[in-house]
Amino acid sequence: MLELLVQRWWMIVLRGALAVLFGLLAIVWPDITVLALVLLWGAYTLVDGVAAVGIGLANRAAPGELRLIYGLLGVAGIAVGVITFLWPQITALVLLVIIALWALVAGVLQIAAAIRLRKVIDNEWFLGLTGAVCVILGVLLIVQPATGALGLVIAIATFAIVWGVGLIMFGLRLRTLRDSIAHEGARTS
Repeated sequence: MLELLVQRWWMIVLRGALAVLFGLLAIVWPDITVLALVLLWGAYTLVDGVAAVGIGLANRAAPGELRLIYGLLGVAGIAVGVITFLWPQITALVLLVIIALWALVAGVLQIAAAIRLRKVIDNEWFLGLTGAVCVILGVLLIVQPATGALGLVIAIATFAIVWGVGLIMFGLRLRTLRDSIAHEGARTS
């Protein structure tokens, strides 16, 4: 499992960078229309979903459980992206529910992965933190759905930035681990 993540550290960093970019764009244009938010969110979830599926399929020798977690996360992201493009005229409330459900599923899967990784890697809490942020966002969006489009944009933007930074930090930690493993391997050869 660790080998898969260490080898594909850059995919996790890429997912984080895309999340931060999405969040910053949403903050720069707070008067974004619901349709633009739907299209932007759809594009983001499609790319994120494809990246997560790529991580799950990248190493067939990895444990099936890890591949399944990333595969499910990716399929969920792709499904949300496709739904948003098929029905771009959906209301902010429907988009809110879709985003909330996606955040809850993604968060729970990331927390589960962090718990599994705690035995093999230090600082796995970066992944757990991103999962917790996802779950908190999902709960907040379900509990207070009438906050309005601007509140939705700011909440999603804040979530995306925090989640993205957490993924970047986790990916960079994996790169450091990869480099130290390669250095140790070179010394023992």
